[in-house]
Amino acid sequence: MLDIANNLQQIQSRIQAAAETCGRNPEAVTLLAVSKTKPVKDVICAIEAGQRCFGESYVQEAVDKIQQIHRDDIEWHFIGPIQSNKSRLIAENFSWVHSVDRLKIAQRLNEQRPAELGLLNVCLQVNVSAEQSKSGVSLDELPALVEAVLKLPQLKLRGLMAIPAKSSFENEQRDAFRKLSDSLVQLNKQFLINMDTLSMGMSNDLEAAVAEGATIVRVGSDIFGSRQGASD
Repeated sequence: MLDIANNLQQIQSRIQAAAETCGRNPEAVTLLAVSKTKPVKDVICAIEAGQRCFGESYVQEAVDKIQQIHRDDIEWHFIGPIQSNKSRLIAENFSWVHSVDRLKIAQRLNEQRPAELGLLNVCLQVNVSAEQSKSGVSLDELPALVEAVLKLPQLKLRGLMAIPAKSSFENEQRDAFRKLSDSLVQLNKQFLINMDTLSMGMSNDLEAAVAEGATIVRVGSDIFGSRQGASD
């Protein structure tokens, strides 16, 4: 039987060890449990084990979970590709969106965010490895998108997100994450802002991500087991 509580503990131990190795405070790194395609009962197991932040990629599935669980102390993050016709549901149900990669989507989320929910925390997804098959704004186009998103009053620009090309070599993993970290520093200086979030690192590369400054790591399979297919 899958022991979600034990898996969470093991991931937290990995985060703590990675942070301490590079002289960071482990509490500066948030574990986002990626619960997409997983049943509500698994999410509840994780909640009972103390987990409070969950990442989802499929809009309707996620909204169903949010409505069933219905707890104010749970923070829901949308981390998948955003279709224009699903932006309202995202704006109305999530606290965070990690996958904003174009201005049109940012504008829709801004317009559709209910004022009573407060500002929607957003990260801009960056294609740091320049992979044609992946979503994300290019590093060259990133400053223009930052400038435009900063003008949207219902969004709070928190930082950057990336899913680099897979690599088994830590130096290659760190090089990709360093690009994102360096970009955050440069953008903060350029626009005189204080973005504080680097959403990067997953089950197989979280140590490299933490070493390069990750503040949110997104872990799914090492908590909930391997995923099965799902559709929106």
